[in-house]
Amino acid sequence: MSNGRAEAITAYEKPWAYVVLTKPDVTFLVVITTVAGFYLGSSGPMEWARLMNTLCGTLLVAGGTAALNQYVERHMDSLMRRTASRPLPLGILQPKEVLLFGVATIVVGTVWLALAVNGLAAFIALATSVSYLGAYTPLKTRTTLATAVGAIPGALPPLIGWAAAHGSLSAGAWILFAILFFWQFPHFMAIAWMYREDYGRAGILMLPVVDRSGDRTFRLIIATAAILIPVSLLPAVLGMAGINYFYGALILGLLLLLVSYWASRIRTNVRAKWLMHATVAHIPLLLGWMILDKVSR
Repeated sequence: MSNGRAEAITAYEKPWAYVVLTKPDVTFLVVITTVAGFYLGSSGPMEWARLMNTLCGTLLVAGGTAALNQYVERHMDSLMRRTASRPLPLGILQPKEVLLFGVATIVVGTVWLALAVNGLAAFIALATSVSYLGAYTPLKTRTTLATAVGAIPGALPPLIGWAAAHGSLSAGAWILFAILFFWQFPHFMAIAWMYREDYGRAGILMLPVVDRSGDRTFRLIIATAAILIPVSLLPAVLGMAGINYFYGALILGLLLLLVSYWASRIRTNVRAKWLMHATVAHIPLLLGWMILDKVSR
């Protein structure tokens, strides 16, 4: 391929490469949980303009955080099959471009939230970014406990939405945090089991990398899926949602636990993938059901 042709393709792909940097699949989860936090934290009519500003600012911070994560982990990404096609390993974008994009979007997103929403939402969004990049990212190559640390910023988006709508964090916000926190373990452990060889090549100490038999990994999956059941019932117990939500959350929790146990019986990548799909379906269904059965306050 001639240099001119290569440069033309690179130039054509660059706009899409910046979109890829933001990890749209992850930001979609951020959108769902932020909207849920906003709606459940609202005590009156929905303030649509405030919600839109909340989502814009939050997505900018989330996208910038994803970009900086790829900047920091560009060498590891080049060693893993699942990430080797990202913009930095392919050379479509250069490290300086990604660094500038990541920092700029985080700053703009934080300022957007501070000016158009409120200071608390901006602070939580920035804390999410800092904890993800400053704690979780460097710990991934040092300890298997990194997943537990990473579950903290992963559970913060609903608090951003709640703070944006409510102006403070009450018990309901922390219940949403707890649901997201425990949900992440079955979700990410399923992914880590599927890609344990990839993670091992890159030197990332996900639990399945050091737990070759899977005993500890699947005990953790089952334990957190079991804990998630009573935690997910708390919105009904504390009056955030009604009896319909209680039974719906119970059924969803038991189904996730059943799939977790099924995956643990025969520890194949196929079953782990089904578990991952089950977790991906679980959280929007749970939050959607909570929103539909929200108790007016």
